[in-house]
Amino acid sequence: MVEQPLLRVKEAAQLLQVSKWTIYRWIDEGRLNATKIGGGSLRIFRVSVTALVEGNRTDPRPQEPTPHLKAVPLSGRRAMKR
Repeated sequence: MVEQPLLRVKEAAQLLQVSKWTIYRWIDEGRLNATKIGGGSLRIFRVSVTALVEGNRTDPRPQEPTPHLKAVPLSGRRAMKR
């Protein structure tokens, strides 16, 4: 399925897990970009939703995979207790 570049207010609210009123407020504040289409229906640009999520991410995605730790065998008295 191809992602649509425009979202309905309800779709954006579900995606961001907020109320539709929060979506309207974020549009008014400039946090989300939207456009009106025929008949005055409001649509939110998906790229602005993505930008909002990425800009507020608290767990930055690592650029490179975390290296695996190497197992080191125990030696001496600690090894004998096991």
